[in-house]
Amino acid sequence: MAGARTQRRRTRDPGWVPLADEQLLDVRMCDLGLSLDGALQERVAQLHEELARAGLRFRPYVWLSTDWFTPDGSTGFAVPFYLAHRRLARLERAQMLEVEGGTHESCMKLLRHEAGHALDNAYRLHWRKAWRETFGRFSDPYRNTYTPRPDSRRHVVNLDFWYSQSHPAEDYAETFAVWLDPNSRWRERYEGWPALEKLERLDGMLTEIASLPARVRTRRRTDTLPSLRITLREYYAEKQSAYLDKDPSIYDHYLERVFSADAAYGRRETAASFLRRNRRSLRRRVSNLTGKHAYLADQVLNEMIARSRELGLRVVGLERGTRADAAVLVTFLTSNLLHGGTQRYRR
Repeated sequence: MAGARTQRRRTRDPGWVPLADEQLLDVRMCDLGLSLDGALQERVAQLHEELARAGLRFRPYVWLSTDWFTPDGSTGFAVPFYLAHRRLARLERAQMLEVEGGTHESCMKLLRHEAGHALDNAYRLHWRKAWRETFGRFSDPYRNTYTPRPDSRRHVVNLDFWYSQSHPAEDYAETFAVWLDPNSRWRERYEGWPALEKLERLDGMLTEIASLPARVRTRRRTDTLPSLRITLREYYAEKQSAYLDKDPSIYDHYLERVFSADAAYGRRETAASFLRRNRRSLRRRVSNLTGKHAYLADQVLNEMIARSRELGLRVVGLERGTRADAAVLVTFLTSNLLHGGTQRYRR
């Protein structure tokens, strides 16, 4: 029976699944033949359950496209195609070094965030004076990059890189995501933070519209997968080019003082693996030393791990000494970012 189930599962897989990456990259996006099912569909269903549990009548519709986005005026949102199949998630990781929304937790964070935008469009919340007084002007221009204040307590923390600080609309969507998360315990988590006032004000706004029908109703879908005739190769070339103006090399000098790309250490553990393995202890130690939120150290570690992988760095010294050196390095980079660092993040 197990063999029969495996055979049936294999026959249902699209023809491009066995292709090597180089061949798969030449498949057009409209020929992928994907649908919103499996784990992704279950997560959308969980989102709808969370909305119901929160007392909200609103339910966004969802479609597959190139990325996470909510079009202006839309009461639904798009999710990236690579989350609809494991093979495409592997390709995404190979091309971009990460899979945004690839885990259950990260996917739910993004779903809640986009649902916040869709709900805003449905009820035109940003037209309200209370919304403007809480989050700022929705009409402020969006910029390609932003420089966050990692030590700010005026914003909630949901997505990476302090995304709530990038624009008032994102501040709202991030606040909504935290408010909706049934496990966030936001009243306790943000006690003493100015961000708590935003959460409480949003709670009041959502209570007002909870049982009301949406003022705007749409079923429009932008850039649906079947309409995209570019190949995956073309898609990734464009996606990768968007990151060319980001300068991760600011970490290189410091990383190369602890790790090495010398061929003599070719059989040693990679620096990226070492940092991932020690992430929890490094994060805790740096947070204790700096007195800052552990999330800050975690983001610095993310950048260090990614850059170490790109540079091909490996461990040189003994475990204990390397761990101590890495802690000093994370502490230094964290403090640099807090006190006048110039790190900028793409929107």
